Order: sequence, then C-alpha cells, then structure tokens
Amino acid sequence: MATAAAASAPTTASAGDFTRARRAMIDSQLRVSGINDPIILAAFDAVPRENYVAGDQRAIAYVDRSLPLGEGRSLSAPLSQARLVSEAMPKPTDKTLLVGGGTGYLAAVLAPLVASLDVVEDDSRLAGVAGTKAGSWHNCPLNDGWKRGGPYDLIIIDGAVEDLPKSFAQQLADDGRIVTGTVDRGVTRVAVGRRSGKAIAMRPVADIAMPVLTAFAAAKGWSF
Repeated sequence: MATAAAASAPTTASAGDFTRARRAMIDSQLRVSGINDPIILAAFDAVPRENYVAGDQRAIAYVDRSLPLGEGRSLSAPLSQARLVSEAMPKPTDKTLLVGGGTGYLAAVLAPLVASLDVVEDDSRLAGVAGTKAGSWHNCPLNDGWKRGGPYDLIIIDGAVEDLPKSFAQQLADDGRIVTGTVDRGVTRVAVGRRSGKAIAMRPVADIAMPVLTAFAAAKGWSF
C-alpha cells in the first residue's frame, strides 16, 4: 500500500517533494516493517529513487509497489529491496554480486556498503532509464551470474526465483551468503542461503511481494 505522501505526489514534483516522499518511504514503509539499521536507512535516504525510473513514473517512485519497466521486468518495491539488503547484512569487506541490476537503483544503494560490487543485467534497454551506474556492470544472462568475478562473499538477486542454478554455489566463497526472493505456488518470499560444500542451503525468512524473474523459471516437466 502506498504511503500518503507518496500516493499524493504531484505529477510535476520539486526536489523538496521528492525529499519528503523519500523520508515518508523510510519512516512509513521501512521502519514500521522492522528495518531500523541506521547504516541501511542512510543508504536508502542517500539515493534519489526518482532518478531511476522513467519520467512518467517519477511522481510514483516511492509508492509501496513494484513499478513496471517493460518487457516483463519491474523495479522492486522499496520495502522488498530494503528487506533484501537488511537480510544480507552487507559488510565493508564484502566482495559482492548483484544479479538483476535493472535501472541501477539498488546498485547505487548497495555500492557504498560493500568493498566491491559487480552487477549483472541482461537487458541493455534498461540502461537508458538512469544516469551513471554504481559498480562494475556486465551484460549476460541473469541465471549465469558472473562466474569470472567470483568467489563472492555476498550475492543478492533482486527478484524472486523459481530455480536457483547450482552454478551459483561455485560463485560463493566458503561460507558465503546469498539473499534472494523465492517463489513457490505463486507465493514470493525473501530467503537467505549459505554455501555448504558444493551446495547452497536456503532458509525462507518472510513472505513479501516482489517481481518474479523469468530467467530463473523452473524447467517444465511432463504433463498428461
């Protein structure tokens, strides 16, 4: 549900309007949902989300829902992205991979919190929405990750996946962690995983709405 400040944002908004909408996002969406780490809140407060959407979406940049980007992709809602970052517990020593860079918003939030950031995005069309990108960007299939850059201490997938390829375990450092959305029978959840040997053990954390990434769709079985 959109906050009152975001929902009433004018079609033509001033810098002050966006600042107030961003503050309302933090106070009325993130804090009330248990996200209170001052470092994470400051990171979200520092990035103008309105700069990472198309012009006709700027006035609704801070509403509590995902925004369509076209071609089946969406910018995740602020709360779902904040929950991913909160569960990831990023550290300034983390070598990090973000899968699903989209228009660059979450990368801009995440980059100051970690030692290094690689970003994977397979839709070059999205690069035209925003300006300068944070992190090192790589154009390749989302479900490939970025094998050349690993192993990573932290992998974040910005969206819900049906099937996580086994190759992602190889891209995690020993005891490395991965935070993503999962989808099961239409229900999306935030989940946290750690590498254990050659596999990743995932632990669901909380139900939360987020876009499903078709690049991670489960293989279709036989049906009769």
